[in-house]
Amino acid sequence: MNAEEYYRNSSKKWKRCYLIYGPPGTGKSSLTAAMANHLKYDIYDLDVSEFDNNPDYLERWLIPGLPSRTVVVVEDIDCTIKPQNQGEKKVKVSDILKQLRLCAGDGQIVVFTTNHIDMLDPELLTPDLMNMHIHMPYCTISAFNQIAFNYFNISHHILFEEIEGLIKKVGVTLAEISGELLKSSDAEVSLQGLIKFLHNKIAEYDKFKA
Repeated sequence: MNAEEYYRNSSKKWKRCYLIYGPPGTGKSSLTAAMANHLKYDIYDLDVSEFDNNPDYLERWLIPGLPSRTVVVVEDIDCTIKPQNQGEKKVKVSDILKQLRLCAGDGQIVVFTTNHIDMLDPELLTPDLMNMHIHMPYCTISAFNQIAFNYFNISHHILFEEIEGLIKKVGVTLAEISGELLKSSDAEVSLQGLIKFLHNKIAEYDKFKA
């Protein structure tokens, strides 16, 4: 018996809620899109500002009007709502999450993303509200090697050692790495450009710390 069958046999709605977190540019939105594409689900980006003006927005209008095979996305929940103080923000986000969990239809998936998981109310992170937390970190050595192989069909290069050392020193996103490697179809040129980019990024970081 799979999880969906278990829910149905227990007379519960089959719905899931995921929190994807990590620094900007690490691929949170791309992962959500890939998830929807793999499942052949539609994507709906939820504008939570409507929630402020209409408390019944989710329950009476939005959720019932969406297909069951829908990924409902709320991006950047740590900064989506701008109340007067931090305490109010936590209450409001918590209210939205609870109502989404309550209203989500059978088969729907709710995805929240955040750049700053530490800013969220711990109540939002409990297993009864969030089925799974997915961390999207800065680019790792293995991720860089995979990107280089995908782009240039190379597993080793004389410049890899220097690049890997630089990646260990500074946080760099997959989007930044990809952007640099796509600037040329010549692996040598792209890798040299990436090295220059990483040195500049480290210099900026050191200047900021000073």
